[in-house]
Amino acid sequence: MERSEVLWQVFPLGALGTPSVNAKLDGTQPDSPPRHTLADLVPWCDHAANLGATGILLGPIFDSYSHGYDTVDHYTIDPRLGTRDDFGTLVHAAHAKGLKVVLDGVFNHVGSRHPYLLDLAQNGPRSEYADFFRVNWQGWSVGSLPQYDTFEGHTGLAALNHEHPGVLTYIQRVMTYWLDAGADGWRLDAAYALDPATWTRILPPVREQFPKAWFCGEVIHGDYPALVRASGWDSLTEYELWKATWSSLRERNFFELDWTLRRHNEFLDTFVPQTFVSNHDVTRIVSQVHGDAQALTAAVILFTVGGIPSIYYGDEFGWGGVKEERLGGDDAIRPPLPDSLKNAAWNAREKEFLRAYKELVALRAQHPWLMTARTHVEYLDNEQIRYSSKGANGQALTVVLNTASTPVPLDHEMLSGIRQWLLSPSEDGLHHAAIGYPQIP
Repeated sequence: MERSEVLWQVFPLGALGTPSVNAKLDGTQPDSPPRHTLADLVPWCDHAANLGATGILLGPIFDSYSHGYDTVDHYTIDPRLGTRDDFGTLVHAAHAKGLKVVLDGVFNHVGSRHPYLLDLAQNGPRSEYADFFRVNWQGWSVGSLPQYDTFEGHTGLAALNHEHPGVLTYIQRVMTYWLDAGADGWRLDAAYALDPATWTRILPPVREQFPKAWFCGEVIHGDYPALVRASGWDSLTEYELWKATWSSLRERNFFELDWTLRRHNEFLDTFVPQTFVSNHDVTRIVSQVHGDAQALTAAVILFTVGGIPSIYYGDEFGWGGVKEERLGGDDAIRPPLPDSLKNAAWNAREKEFLRAYKELVALRAQHPWLMTARTHVEYLDNEQIRYSSKGANGQALTVVLNTASTPVPLDHEMLSGIRQWLLSPSEDGLHHAAIGYPQIP
């Protein structure tokens, strides 16, 4: 990515209010036209552009049985989301607004109803796809699925055998097919589950055809710089900063944020992380911290340190939602969007969140060097922190955050230039976030 990027992330299966199960694959439901399609996200391209985003990060859109990560056909749009034409309409509208489109690629595993796997049930070890999966044929009989390795124990998710050249070719063909259809990059779901060197066998031929494509691996833990070097990804999801952001606010312990920002600077020496305060897999930031002020303070952190930040749809309106470990436990964090953006009636609180997010994204656009800025903490205690994010050419932005009931110590020179910003005064009469521009020698 060539500019200071901000992604607006949306989970289409939730945002468009689709049925939880694909009727085409489930004989208990009638197969009827979808109520909404990907084309209904076109007005939300206007919203993303007005917000200041430069790209849209789509959740899974390919034919699947239920939640989108159990893919059965990588070449077909999930019928709950419409057709290839609806996808084309969305991509055209996004590009017309200057928005890139990044797709969610599930290439570690496929759904248990994937035709390649079903072929094993009929043809057994003689199937041409027998080596596409890691299979134990003991006890197999014609018409039944063999025992196969799964993704994290989920029987509905069959792990692919990435040692087989045919699997790598399949992934490459899917990637190039949709890049040729207008996509600009891929989020690589569960990228951490593969040997990172596998990606060095997958990505180079794709890059050869699409040199501007962007590839971001989903990684939770690990040695981030080593993983990027070993895999050839452009970026990865920085869960370390996500955790430190909400945890330091909720626990009123900015020492955790300080420690993580030091790590964050080291990451930026190798790559530009994909940063976030919410996404489709975690409890939303408003529900993760204590109140709106802390949620917006989290957004201040997100937009004033290095990285490629993403806004998870609804965060810009202050929507909450708690992820639960149960069937349907993701529903609250993947809610439907209003049927009509034009007629949506935002309340005063939602409008205030939207105003704040627009200001933050505008700040990012005014200072594109923030994407690769290094952050240095200048004052620190449990409930108060002052840090400066600095660009390679001497640019600087100083941020003061306060979760306490006492003012943050400020240098006299900085005090004269700082502007109380973003948040309305809290109940104690103090602003919990302020941004200032110190004089640069």
